[in-house]
Amino acid sequence: MNENLVWHNAGITRQNRERLNEHKAVVVWFTGLSGAGKSTLAHALEGELYKMKCRTYVFDGDNVRHGLCGDLGFSDADRTENIRRVGEIAKLTVDAGLITMAAFISPIKKDRDCVRGLLEPEDFIEVYCRCSLSVCEKRDVKGFYRRARSGEISNFTGISSPYDEPENPDLVINTDKISIELSVSRIISLMKERGVFSVSV
Repeated sequence: MNENLVWHNAGITRQNRERLNEHKAVVVWFTGLSGAGKSTLAHALEGELYKMKCRTYVFDGDNVRHGLCGDLGFSDADRTENIRRVGEIAKLTVDAGLITMAAFISPIKKDRDCVRGLLEPEDFIEVYCRCSLSVCEKRDVKGFYRRARSGEISNFTGISSPYDEPENPDLVINTDKISIELSVSRIISLMKERGVFSVSV
């Protein structure tokens, strides 16, 4: 940390923004293998929250790597830095009063734990999109598994790079067994339990 930097405390606080939005800020972190349905579910959830007039944003793993993390590869060190950057941005969006969906394979447990550690316990919901590797490979819309199996892509999670399965996620969604609609409903139910939609004026 540069000793010449001083944190500026804004006049408008997170609580002010939450009262204006009429909901609390939270990060819903989707983790799982490629093809498990993380982005699909994140955007479906955002669609329902939009209908509820919530202020939202989705950070999608592929989109982030087009800009903010465009300089990173897929080594363990680069994966860690990718998630670190997203975690810091997610911390800012919580302060901005937004409900943030983050859809990232995020295969390394300690990296997910680091993001959780940046936030207050009630501000982070880890959703494990659990899906069998065989189903993920069948979906393979982008052709990544086929290329990984043929050796064209190295360090591919689930094939040539490990995935640390979440030990105590806040919610497990078996995306190869239940519908998107039911999945979204379960997440919103958990958010209600957490008091996300209850803000005292």
